[in-house]
Amino acid sequence: MTPSENKHHLTRRGLLGLGGGLALGALAGAEAYAVAAPRVYTRTEWSARPPRSATQVIAKPDHIVIHHTASSNVTDYSLAAAYRVSHWIQDLHMDRNGWIDAGQQLTISRGGYLLEGRSKSLSSINNRLNVLGAQTANHNSHTIGIEHEGIYVTANVTTALFEKSVLTCAWLCQQYGLDPHNAIVGHRDYNSTQCPGDVFYARLPELRDRVATALNA
Repeated sequence: MTPSENKHHLTRRGLLGLGGGLALGALAGAEAYAVAAPRVYTRTEWSARPPRSATQVIAKPDHIVIHHTASSNVTDYSLAAAYRVSHWIQDLHMDRNGWIDAGQQLTISRGGYLLEGRSKSLSSINNRLNVLGAQTANHNSHTIGIEHEGIYVTANVTTALFEKSVLTCAWLCQQYGLDPHNAIVGHRDYNSTQCPGDVFYARLPELRDRVATALNA
């Protein structure tokens, strides 16, 4: 996601079933599942900058928005590289966009590392709440966003990144009681953008199916 991409609202909003029908009513809640929480590297671990102002904790989201960072498809898959991309995102969002912090709640590196984005994101998820981000224009009040390192217009995602996205989305769906087939969307479903890239976007049905399988295992 580049700064210019987070601007325009599309009319596809109505196709996404906003505001209802997303909870898995046949189940008794998140406790009905057994998806293990993934390892999340915290802001303290990657030495995030403090936010410029207080982070607003809000109600649980009804959609999970899939993004790509539109950065280079690096071949350094180390944890150190994951830390670097989190710093790059935060600097971009704070210094160029003028936001209070990183816009997204979570980040997945090309090496498959999952990192906390905006301040208080992890504690809010653990309490089945959310924080008000800046990752999807006009829809931040009801969505949670995952940045995936790289650009996937013509290139495919790494296996490690995709597998961690499955696990992360399953965890979020479990926490929030969401149906992955309705809840997982691409950034372009809400805003005028190429994000998360044509190749990654084409794999969202696979992502939804894999998450559903994990939830029902």
